[in-house]
Amino acid sequence: MSTTRRHALIATATAALAAALAGPAFAQAKLKVAAIYTVPVEQQWVSRIDKALKAAVARGEIEYVFSENVANADYERVMRQYAEAGHQLIVGESFAVEAAARRVAKDYPKTAFLMGSSGKPQAPNFAVFDNYIQEPAYLTGMIAGGMTKSNKIGMVGGYPIPEVNRLMNAFMAGAKEVNPKVEFTVTFINSWFDPPKAKEAAFAMIDRGADIMYAERFGVSDAAKERKVLAIGNVIDTQAQYPDTVIASALWHMEPTIDTALKAVKAGQFKAEDYGKWSHMGVKGSSLSPLGTFEKRIPAELVAKVRAREKEILDGKFTVKIDDDQPKGSAR
Repeated sequence: MSTTRRHALIATATAALAAALAGPAFAQAKLKVAAIYTVPVEQQWVSRIDKALKAAVARGEIEYVFSENVANADYERVMRQYAEAGHQLIVGESFAVEAAARRVAKDYPKTAFLMGSSGKPQAPNFAVFDNYIQEPAYLTGMIAGGMTKSNKIGMVGGYPIPEVNRLMNAFMAGAKEVNPKVEFTVTFINSWFDPPKAKEAAFAMIDRGADIMYAERFGVSDAAKERKVLAIGNVIDTQAQYPDTVIASALWHMEPTIDTALKAVKAGQFKAEDYGKWSHMGVKGSSLSPLGTFEKRIPAELVAKVRAREKEILDGKFTVKIDDDQPKGSAR
């Protein structure tokens, strides 16, 4: 065999081997991500996580699976199953299962855990996040305070935990800025997903004179629509479903949080840290929704005040206080 022929065969074999090796390597480049949700995936808080993860799927970065409606008693078992299956990043909500979730993380130190939590990070692999969207919540409060005619606002939340309390308190502070006379009625339904119960709580507040409802939970805007009062949304924009009811919403964008975590896992640099800052307006982790159908219905003077405060927040000239204490109603 000639030298030229031999070199050609070697080159062909080398190319074939490289191609064979490249296939699995390319496939393995996608991170395996799992998420565990205690509520239906369409629930507003969880839907933001799901949306950000599906965006990463669409980019070809990850393989993503999830479990929804997981009972607290089953949460640890599901976490362990995903860890054993080799998922490199596990995302979830450990608010009601902190001890169990942190125990699992200790047993799988090479797995990255990014968990919604009111607690601190746990070295080396348990990072925490929460929806720190108090900034747009403050802005929606300004709108509500300026739009109420009865000076009575009703507020329905899930549980009185920090991630709910801080949004309610920011909303109330924003309302008070433009309307010191406003009064609040606050109720917690002790559920993350019970629209009928939230609706009944809202009806009771409207019957007592509330003409604007803070809809931290699904069901509240339905009550507001039926009774022809206004509502402020939370986490997602539901104005398309309630064009004459929902004035504006404080939106949560989970993409900065998820994308930062994915980058860290890929680089082998994921560690226990607090991802809360990635929900701030300055990094596009949250925003005030478009005013849409209410663009011309909100007084121009009020819109100007809100836009000025929004700019100050983005420019770092105004800081919305983080108050995690349970809010107290002030209605008489």
